[in-house]
Amino acid sequence: MYQVESSGNPPAPADDAERIARLRLVRSDHVGPITFRELLRHLGNARAAVDALPSLAARGGRRRLTVFPKAQAEAEIADFAKHGGRHLFMGEADYPPALAAVEDAPPVLLLLGDAALLRRPAVAVVGARNASVNGRRLAREIAAGLAAEGILVVSGMARGIDTAAHEGALSGGTAAVLAGGPDIVYPEENRPLYEAIGARGAILAESPPGLVPQARHFPRRNRIISGLSRGVVVVEAAPRSGSLITARLANEQGREVLAVPGSPLDPRCRGSNDLIRRGAGLVESAADVLSAIGGIGGVGAVERAAIAPPPAIARPPAVAQAAAADAGGATGDDAVRRRVVEALGPSPAPIDAVIRELGVAPRAVMTVLLELELAGRLQRLPGNLASLLPDPPEARS
Repeated sequence: MYQVESSGNPPAPADDAERIARLRLVRSDHVGPITFRELLRHLGNARAAVDALPSLAARGGRRRLTVFPKAQAEAEIADFAKHGGRHLFMGEADYPPALAAVEDAPPVLLLLGDAALLRRPAVAVVGARNASVNGRRLAREIAAGLAAEGILVVSGMARGIDTAAHEGALSGGTAAVLAGGPDIVYPEENRPLYEAIGARGAILAESPPGLVPQARHFPRRNRIISGLSRGVVVVEAAPRSGSLITARLANEQGREVLAVPGSPLDPRCRGSNDLIRRGAGLVESAADVLSAIGGIGGVGAVERAAIAPPPAIARPPAVAQAAAADAGGATGDDAVRRRVVEALGPSPAPIDAVIRELGVAPRAVMTVLLELELAGRLQRLPGNLASLLPDPPEARS
C-alpha cells in the first residue's frame, strides 16, 4: 500500500534571501502548507509572494494582513543555529523525502540532531499515554527490533507508548516529532529522553521556537509522524485516542496501518482492536512490521520521487517580478470571486468540481481561492478540498 506520487514540490531555495522569504511566508497569517505551494507556483518565488500577500488578502476581503517581519525571520534562523538547530526547507537535500510527497507537508521543519537519520526508511510507533506495562514492553521491543534493522522509529514523545518506542530505538535511530517548538519539552518528565534524542537521534518541529503546544497542535503534529513513515504501528489505543487520528492520516497518505492486538477486556485496546477489525495489519513483533511494509530493501517510490531534483516552477522570472509589482496578473476577477463564494459552503467541496461547475479558467478560480484564504475566509484541506469560513468582522464591516 505504501505509494505516494510526487506532489510538485518547490525547488530548494536558491539563496539565503529566498530562505528568509520562505520562512516569512510560512509564518504569515493564513498561509498554510497548501497555500504556500500555491503561492510559489503562482508567483514563482517566495520573495514575490511575500510582496503580493497584502494585495491578495485585500482582494479577498481583508483590509490588513500581518506579514512576518524580515528581521524576525532572520533572528529565528540565526538563534536556532546558535543552539545547534537547522531549518530544513522543502526541496533541500536533508528534508525528509517521504514527508515531502505529502500534500500538506510543512514547508519548513526545525531540526535538532542528526539529519542523516531522516534519509532512512521510517516506521511510526504510537499508542496510549496511560499504557499498560505489557503495552510499553511490546512497544519497546518492536522499536528496538526495527531500529536494529536500519529503520528510523518515529513517535511523538508523549507519555506511555511513545516514550517506550523512543527508548527502545534510541541506540539504533529514533526521531521525535513535537507539537510545540523544538525547544519545548512536553511532558517535562521526558526531559532526559528529549536530551538523549537530541544527542543521538533527531527532534523535529513545525512550530517556531518558544511555542508551547496547545490541543489544536497535536493533530497537525500527527500528520508529520505518519508522513515521515512507511507505516504506523498502533500499540494500545482507546476509541477516541489521538493515535487513531495518526492511523487515519496514515491511511489517507497511502501508508500501511498496523496494530498490535490487545485484550477485549482492556478499554485501552478497543481502538487498536477496532483498527484490525476494519482491515489494519495485525502485528506482534518487529518481524511482522518488516513483512507488512515489504522490508527495507531498495528505495521506495516516494523516496525516489523526493530524492530526485524537483522540477523548477515553470514561471519566467520576469513574469514573477511583474506579478509582485502589480497584482493584476495574479488577482481574481470580481465576478469570478462572487461565483466561487456562491459555489462553496461550510462543507468541504472538491475544487475540481467547483471549476467544472463554474466553467471558469482554473487559474482564475485558484487565484480567488488564494485571495479568500489569505483573507481568512476559506479553509483549504488535503485532497484538493476547500470550504468557506465565517467572514471575519473586518470583512463584514
